[in-house]
Amino acid sequence: MAIFFSYVFLGLSLAAPIGPLNAAQINQGVKNGFLHSWMIAIGALVAEMFFILAVFFGIVHFLETPFMKTFLWSFGAFVLLYTGIESINSSQKIDMNHERGKDSLLKTFTAGFLISISNPLSILFWLGIYGSVLANTINKYENAQLLLYTFAIILGLIIWDLTMALVSSSFRHFLTNRTLKIISIVTGISLIGFAFYFGYKAVDLLFF
Repeated sequence: MAIFFSYVFLGLSLAAPIGPLNAAQINQGVKNGFLHSWMIAIGALVAEMFFILAVFFGIVHFLETPFMKTFLWSFGAFVLLYTGIESINSSQKIDMNHERGKDSLLKTFTAGFLISISNPLSILFWLGIYGSVLANTINKYENAQLLLYTFAIILGLIIWDLTMALVSSSFRHFLTNRTLKIISIVTGISLIGFAFYFGYKAVDLLFF
């Protein structure tokens, strides 16, 4: 049981560092509430399931080719730039007294999925962390235990995402329209910053 909880803690630790996904979750939580923030996380979780399967079946190495890396950095830069600009533009429409400006849940889910699936850092994470867990576990334990420890990592991710959604959506009730707009702009700028970093990595792979 201690091993199971250690993998849950691993999932929590890996989800905690602030990145584009956390910025998007905070943005949706303070603007639109718990459900929209949670849908960002669900979209990301679906993408992470693809990475788990890719590592499990050994096809993740295809994603590590220079062409795919360049494509993913470029596509990730586009997704983050679009999401960041949209966050800044929509900040002008925030009104605590009117809910009509909300994005659809499908659009929010898609944003979470695209942010995660186009993030090469996610691939490196699943290759490095889950790949090592797989290599360590597959020789010592049966497949049932391997699935159990995989679930433990995912559970850690889910606990963190739920916490982020709850905190950001609860926090919005104590904020004014002006503060919500500032947070939306700051998270938008943060996403644009990540977009430029992703773009730099794509250019670096192409020309250097």
